[in-house]
Amino acid sequence: MSNAFAAGGAPPASRRPFGRNYAFVVVGVVFLALLAAAGLRAAPGVLILPLEQAFGWSRATISFSAGLGIFLYGLVGPFAAALMQSFGIRRTLLCALALMAASTGLSAFMSEPWHLVATWGLLSGLGSGCVAIVLGATVVNRWFAAHRGLVMGILTASTATGTLVFLPGLAAIAAAGGWQPVVLTVAGVIAALIPLVTWLLPERPADIGLLPYGAAPGAVVEPLRRANPFRTAIEGLVRASRKSDFWLLFGTFYICGLTTNGLVGTHMISFCADMGLPEVRAAGLLALMGIFDLIGTTGSGWLTDRYDPRKLLFVYYGLRGLSLMALPFTDFSFYSLSIFAVFYGLDWIATVPPTVRLTNEVFGERDAPIVFGWIAAGHQAGAATAAFGAGLSRAVEGRYLEAFLAAGLTGLVAAMMSLMIGRAARRAVATA
Repeated sequence: MSNAFAAGGAPPASRRPFGRNYAFVVVGVVFLALLAAAGLRAAPGVLILPLEQAFGWSRATISFSAGLGIFLYGLVGPFAAALMQSFGIRRTLLCALALMAASTGLSAFMSEPWHLVATWGLLSGLGSGCVAIVLGATVVNRWFAAHRGLVMGILTASTATGTLVFLPGLAAIAAAGGWQPVVLTVAGVIAALIPLVTWLLPERPADIGLLPYGAAPGAVVEPLRRANPFRTAIEGLVRASRKSDFWLLFGTFYICGLTTNGLVGTHMISFCADMGLPEVRAAGLLALMGIFDLIGTTGSGWLTDRYDPRKLLFVYYGLRGLSLMALPFTDFSFYSLSIFAVFYGLDWIATVPPTVRLTNEVFGERDAPIVFGWIAAGHQAGAATAAFGAGLSRAVEGRYLEAFLAAGLTGLVAAMMSLMIGRAARRAVATA
């Protein structure tokens, strides 16, 4: 037994369940946290109609709150990554869960539009920003040396699956009891995760006598860096912004957010309601997308370990753009919507594993989590743009047609941008 363990430190891996495979327990805990955070960010899609009916607030006002929450969900990412490097994943996650549970619980007492903006926009956005894709990327880099693409695919799937799978239940709760039981349910689910994280999430493999999964014996693990997280995040952005690949990755991920949780995740239920579909049935459609997203994003992680991530992104964005442009011209029957749900669900956030791999390749493992946090901020900025923009377009035009057509076109643009990532580096190697 090592001196650290003999002196009363963390117990050796043999005393932990699953022994040397404990990294997968960590993945399970983080999966649940990401699932719940994504469910929180999806809840405004269920709340739009009940809040309109209860308070008479406009769809543009409610969409602004949703958009602000989504924007902060992404903007906090790089600072959350720096906090995790400086103060630890576990402490950052516990504080974020407490803030999310408190803010959503307090919203049960709201009576003015600014209460909605403060709780579901500002506070929950700040908290959920620490429990986002950047958390998955940080955990994967710290706990795994092998199969990173596959594990990142699993964790990414949780963010999209949580966005979609919670919706039928929340919609049923809203239909039966209005908006207040919805917010209390979300708050209760998130609060229940706090003791689970406290019990099962060590800070790093070394704390329980392990190396990252798949690491060679004797591998050197970088120690925790104590630094100002704000400065670390800004310095990471400055270094990354000097490379054109950063802006290509940022731009494509901006479009990813615009075409997924910002547009479809926030407005699909309202779009279906405009076309005569009941709210619960529309939420079930999104749940079907979530099930197939779990398959598609996990499969994307497997493919990312084996194929050129640029070509994968080209296919993903291109197919997504075409599907969004086709949707408004379908008959919105059960058959056509089911086809769309399966097809679109497989592609929902399949873009994340290839984007993470490219970020690691371009910026290196030390900077990659923070740089990816900034790229993920682009994702949520795009989502916020669509959440607010589509609501505004619906209020002005009385329909969602223009919003879906515009989003589809941006998907085709992202497909072409994906092929340009890393071109400068490949050209430099070829001419060397």
